[in-house]
Amino acid sequence: MLTQEQVIAKARELGFADIGFTTAEPFPEQRQILAERQEAYAWALRAGLDLVAGTDPASVLPGAKSIIVLLEAYFQEANPKAMEPFFGRCYLDDDRVTKDGLAPRIKAFRDFLRQDGTQVKVPFHIPHRLAAARAGLGTFGKNCLFYSNRAARQSSWVLPIALVVDAEFAPGQPTMVVGCPDWCRNACLTACPTGALQGPRKIDPRRCISFLTYYGQGLTPLELREPMGLWVYGCDRCQNVCPRNAPWLAADLPPNPRVVAKAPAFELPKLLGMDVAYFEEHIWPHMFYMKAKDLWRWKMNVARVMGNTRDQAYVPDLAQALAREEDERVRSMCAWALGRIGGPQARRALESARGAASSQVAQELAQALAMAQG
Repeated sequence: MLTQEQVIAKARELGFADIGFTTAEPFPEQRQILAERQEAYAWALRAGLDLVAGTDPASVLPGAKSIIVLLEAYFQEANPKAMEPFFGRCYLDDDRVTKDGLAPRIKAFRDFLRQDGTQVKVPFHIPHRLAAARAGLGTFGKNCLFYSNRAARQSSWVLPIALVVDAEFAPGQPTMVVGCPDWCRNACLTACPTGALQGPRKIDPRRCISFLTYYGQGLTPLELREPMGLWVYGCDRCQNVCPRNAPWLAADLPPNPRVVAKAPAFELPKLLGMDVAYFEEHIWPHMFYMKAKDLWRWKMNVARVMGNTRDQAYVPDLAQALAREEDERVRSMCAWALGRIGGPQARRALESARGAASSQVAQELAQALAMAQG
């Protein structure tokens, strides 16, 4: 049988930032939270993610005895400034489709355990952050994120990965507390522009910008468009303002060559004008929550972001999309964005689109013209 020291050494060899162990006991506190917030988390069940079942590791692996938690530091290299304001950092080098980065390392670790006869499952619906805290790897932030005790200067730029196994290992000392300093004055809570963070460790995921960018249904409500700011996909707002993350954000990091290489494909005008072929080749392999049928949502997000830049350079792109796009949600957001930017060129584009507009788009055009003129 593998010793705990051998397992730790393998994790280090594979480049994981940290590793911890906890028991395979259920997570009753998480089950209670899910029961109390059924409405807020109903979307997960519709998406095929049974979070309640995940609170009992035995439902994942009968005979489970331990949970091994690997900690991946996903923000180890600098990202292009042309991408960071628009895309959450955890998605910039995501290989869950391409399987050429983190995925093969998880597989290698899993295979290492299996070769010794250990049964192992790597489920998505286990409460990974709770498992990491129970293993003593770190503490929670008021923003509901997990902060490492040792990796990445004790920041939240880490991803806990829980593996349920039928082997028994000595568990770590739990650190299931909020580790934020009193003097932070709830920086993350007050900085959340959509009010998703409703108290320490309490979030309404339906108002989270990340959730809205890839799971939002229909045309983004008017009252959320400005607060969502420049985020096309994901959001790092609560992490960027967190004083616990300041030491890592101040680090002089080398550039991430993988992200640098794909940055040109993510320029906003290209995203607004992309077709399915472009999307499936350049975008979906890296940011996969939205598939080709959701191309409208990508374009709607981009149009909103263009409007929030207040940059006149995007007016021709928005005007062209307003005239060309078939999806009313995209055209409606293009109209709003033109109104938000304003100026003579934007007003002309809005005026020229009024004749052939549907009722939904016509309403947006009227509001946009009023905004542009104001």
